[in-house]
Amino acid sequence: MIVKKVLIPLPNYGCDPSEVAIPWLLLTEQNVAITFVTPEGKVAQADDIMLSGKRLGLLKPLLQARKDAQDAFSLLEQSSSFNNPLSYRDVNEADFDALLLPGGHDKGVKEYLESDTLQQLVVDFFLANKPVAAICHGVLLPARSINPATGKSVINDYQCTGLLKSQELSAYYLTKWWLKDYYLTYPETTTQDELIKALASPSQFKMGPTPLLRDDFEHLHRGFVVQDRNYLSARWPGDVYQLSLAFIKMLKN
Repeated sequence: MIVKKVLIPLPNYGCDPSEVAIPWLLLTEQNVAITFVTPEGKVAQADDIMLSGKRLGLLKPLLQARKDAQDAFSLLEQSSSFNNPLSYRDVNEADFDALLLPGGHDKGVKEYLESDTLQQLVVDFFLANKPVAAICHGVLLPARSINPATGKSVINDYQCTGLLKSQELSAYYLTKWWLKDYYLTYPETTTQDELIKALASPSQFKMGPTPLLRDDFEHLHRGFVVQDRNYLSARWPGDVYQLSLAFIKMLKN
């Protein structure tokens, strides 16, 4: 059996535990080989507020990573692949079959979202027509990755989704009195606004149904993803099972 190889870049700190651990778990169960990369090859740390729920107060049940994600992240932390990451500059598109881009909203994710090296890597995967999946803030990487042949984002003519403006602002207003702008990675704009600017038309951005509850194996209908050719996108941790299963299907095709 041919083993598929998937690359997962992460920041040093601030990745969303649900968006990393659930795909990792489901992919490894399908014998997919995972390689993690961080800026300098150091082991990544997840957003501790999302993982532990501390400082979320009464909103902890609503905003914290769910127990299935916490359990999956605990397993991930014991894995060899997670504990032996490469650096961003150590990898090439030609060595992998697909790329997965998790999100996270702590300011620490900026080094990941703004990395010129990763943006070039994303361009390489798109030009090679290989599967690329992105969720939540992770969609900003493809949005910012410019195809040198067109001078536009690699997803300029794609249909897609991403973290909704309503989700980002709701989390901010609910917690701003004690968490300040923790939920606004970029206070000057929202993920949805920046993503739409990268597209040829605002109509290419798909909102999906109102994201109230998170998906799982028994409630896949709660999740929402958009696949257009080689690109798969999702909005938030509540879509992560749908994203993972759709990504696995893309790898098998």
